[in-house]
Amino acid sequence: MTENLEDLEKAVKRAKRIASERAGELHDLVEDRLPAGYAELPGVAAATYDACEKWHLAQAALAAAEKAQQVNN
Repeated sequence: MTENLEDLEKAVKRAKRIASERAGELHDLVEDRLPAGYAELPGVAAATYDACEKWHLAQAALAAAEKAQQVNN
């Protein structure tokens, strides 16, 4: 495996961890602080969405790199 693929795999794992943490924060807000904490909802939801999108993009980059490596081998 090339160093680039290893870096991309690490980026995917890191992005997934961050997305999971943000999802947990959103879950905690919904479970524990709504409706009183409703003002927090847009910010927490946006942070969760952004983290999930970064994870998705990291996964796509890894998949493209893996496909390119297969084509080159």
